[in-house]
Amino acid sequence: MIYSRSAEYAIRAFVYLSVVPPGKYAMVKQIAQDSDIPSHFLAKILQQLARQGFLRSSKGPTGGFCLRCPGSEISMLQIVEAIDGLSDYQRCIGGMTECNDQMRCGMHDSWKVLRGRIIEYLEGTSIEDLAKSLDQKRRALDRGQRRTRKTVEKVAATPSRK
Repeated sequence: MIYSRSAEYAIRAFVYLSVVPPGKYAMVKQIAQDSDIPSHFLAKILQQLARQGFLRSSKGPTGGFCLRCPGSEISMLQIVEAIDGLSDYQRCIGGMTECNDQMRCGMHDSWKVLRGRIIEYLEGTSIEDLAKSLDQKRRALDRGQRRTRKTVEKVAATPSRK
C-alpha cells in the first residue's frame, strides 16, 4: 500500500462520515463495525484527527464523530499527511542518505515521477469523490449479485430431465 494501515483506516472512516447527515454524529463502534476496522485502533486515529481539526467529537449517548467540513473539501492527501506525514514520499526509495536531482541513485528519476503521480492523485481526490466512487461500485456489485441469485433460482426451479 502507498500509505500506512492507520491512514487507510482514517480514509475509510472519513468516507463513512461523509454520508452522515449534517448535525449528526457516528459512534466509533458503528463506524468500525461497518468499515471492518478494529474499534480501539479507530478510536485513537479519530481522536488524533479531531485534535488536528478535521473532526468534531461529542460525548454522550448521541455522541461520536462527524466531519468538521464537507467531504468535498477534504483531500486524501490531507488525511495521509495528518496520519503519516509526507517524509516517506520525499526520501530515497533506494535507501541512500543523499539522493536528489544533483546526486541521483538508480531509481531517483522513476521514483520522482511515480511519487509525483501518487501525490497528485491523493491531492486531487476528495473524500466525497471516493465515497461516490465506492457507492457506484457497491451498487454495481449488488446488481451483479441479484442477477446471479435470479439465475441460480431459475436453474433450481427448472425440472431436471433424465
